[in-house]
Amino acid sequence: MKKGLAVLSIVFTCIFGLCSAQDPWGIKAENINPDHYTGITVSNGMIGVISSPEALKAGNVILAGVYDQYGRGRTSNFLSNFNVLDFNLVIDWKEVNRKNISNYTQHINFKTATFSGSFDYGDIASVEYQYAALRHLPNNVILTVTIHPKKELSFVAESNLKTPQGFLPLQQSYNEVNPPHATIPLLTSVAKSPTGALTMAASTTFVFPEEQYKQPKVSHEMRDSDAHLMKFVKKLKKSEPYTFSLIGSLVSSSQVQDPYNAVERLSIYANLQNPVQLYKIHEEEWKNLWKGDIEIEGDAQAQQDVHNMLYHLYSFSKEGSDYSLSPVGLSGTGYNGHVFWDTEMFMFKPLLFFHPEIAQGLVEYRFNRLKAAKTNAMMYGYKGAMFPWESAVSGEEETPVWALSGTYEHHITGDVAFAAWNYYLMTKDLQWLKEKGWPLLNETARFWQSRVEKEGNRYYIKNVVAADEWAENVDNNAYTNAIAKQNFRFANAAAKLLNIPFNKTWDDIAENLVFTRLENGVTKEHDTYNGASIKQADVNLLAYPLNTIQDKEQIRKDLKYYQEKVPNKKTPAMTKSIFALLYSRLGEGKESYKWFKESYEPNLLPPFRVLAETEEGDNPYFLTGAGGALQAVMMGFAGVDMDEKGTLKSTKNALPPNWKKVTVKGIGTGNMTFSNSQ
Repeated sequence: MKKGLAVLSIVFTCIFGLCSAQDPWGIKAENINPDHYTGITVSNGMIGVISSPEALKAGNVILAGVYDQYGRGRTSNFLSNFNVLDFNLVIDWKEVNRKNISNYTQHINFKTATFSGSFDYGDIASVEYQYAALRHLPNNVILTVTIHPKKELSFVAESNLKTPQGFLPLQQSYNEVNPPHATIPLLTSVAKSPTGALTMAASTTFVFPEEQYKQPKVSHEMRDSDAHLMKFVKKLKKSEPYTFSLIGSLVSSSQVQDPYNAVERLSIYANLQNPVQLYKIHEEEWKNLWKGDIEIEGDAQAQQDVHNMLYHLYSFSKEGSDYSLSPVGLSGTGYNGHVFWDTEMFMFKPLLFFHPEIAQGLVEYRFNRLKAAKTNAMMYGYKGAMFPWESAVSGEEETPVWALSGTYEHHITGDVAFAAWNYYLMTKDLQWLKEKGWPLLNETARFWQSRVEKEGNRYYIKNVVAADEWAENVDNNAYTNAIAKQNFRFANAAAKLLNIPFNKTWDDIAENLVFTRLENGVTKEHDTYNGASIKQADVNLLAYPLNTIQDKEQIRKDLKYYQEKVPNKKTPAMTKSIFALLYSRLGEGKESYKWFKESYEPNLLPPFRVLAETEEGDNPYFLTGAGGALQAVMMGFAGVDMDEKGTLKSTKNALPPNWKKVTVKGIGTGNMTFSNSQ
């Protein structure tokens, strides 16, 4: 008998009793309005489960690595997957829905990465539920339901599996596995992705608290050609609560050759675990993640928001994964699930500082696709490796052909080198540098060497899409030239450590790349820049994170100028966080805080303060913006950073006026702590 199941009902009441409007570790939603509802995601770095305004249900499910060409042109894109938490509850023969319940609340717990809800069903029962994407079982999710009968009742619990839109149904099955000590119901569906490129398998199983022969009888129904369900019926006496769980498993052929058998094995494996133990191990994994934390004294709302951001960064990434991070992580199909420069320049450093073991996977995602990047360079007439602007599984270019960024936004190659070198600096792993870091740094430097043009003693990089993507086919973009310059320097620094001959040509190019200024002394974004509005930060990135401009007066001059060129409503969230970081470093706490708040607050969506890309956006969860804001707190307000030799350091930067203290914990391989106070 699984005695621990009943204990979960006690956990639910504790969760709901602790939450407040500015709880640092969670958000509680009441008066849920589906017309103003953006789901929040629980994820384990493999499966993303997005919440629904409907009780007991998930709105969408995303599985990492599942791409196909469907409905969005000729490039691969993320696909919504089998909703393994499509669950129905029927009480006294009436289906429970949002219209016939009361006192309905939902709650996201950042500390334990669990989503929960509770409601009353008339005077008949109260119900509590919780689900999680299990951190230690990356292909499994669990939903646990507790029913508190206020009078005698009967209920029906249904687990539904419907083939996702566009998928090609292959097989639907229900069977029971019967080892001597257990009966394990398995509802399974197998389908092909729209082009047939992938096989997808989903399976669910009920977990009951009773001993084997006292468990409810599970039955199976076919609803139509692409949907079926399993269900059970249970009678309850007044005041006798009942707790059961639903395990969901998802596997694709991008992971294993035989997803059908693999998914059922995973459901069986999880079924024979005590659900309380599953949650316990899951929460222990999250406890280890939260050793890397940010604590803010004096601003309860900022504390909650920062935990929300860090929670999503941790949720969407996983140690040892060969998948990288898209701008919206596993919160949906936005940006087709592709990987951009956002990963290396905005999400990478917070992960590197708190969990280098996770950050390693983001760099090795690129290393594992180095061959494709070299082929890409060759096709465009260049040497070395030219990384794609949009990347998915293959490492080939995935940008739609109408977007010039796919053919001309070349700074991404330097961004990859930036991450590789910073990973080495943090870990000092010389063997890794030799085997993986050096090939990345060498081949990216070789690309830039073939990409530059020499006129006299100066070097130029012509015809690029700038980091400010409204500037297309321009010459000598400040950011592109600066990241290329750093790429050369990083590569030569790595060569020195590995006793590889110093490349004088790389050094010469780095020293003589062209940077120009406007008449007022401001760094010019590109050769033909004339003061036009810009989409996002470009020149200001030279001060941070590239550190190619270090003079404070120049930083201030560039900052004052370009902050006026960025429109409010169309500005990606990470731009203003760079402004916030730089103002903090310049000692202007009030101005810094203004930009910090503007970098994300206008973009928050109800009821869980989900971060969209822009003020008018609705494409959650914008992990790029979260990464930028986290860097504003860590490398700005807290003053933590790493110098060119990889030494962790802290500087006395300006805090927001209302903040008393900010502390970052668990930094680097030595788990160091840094604080800054008024």
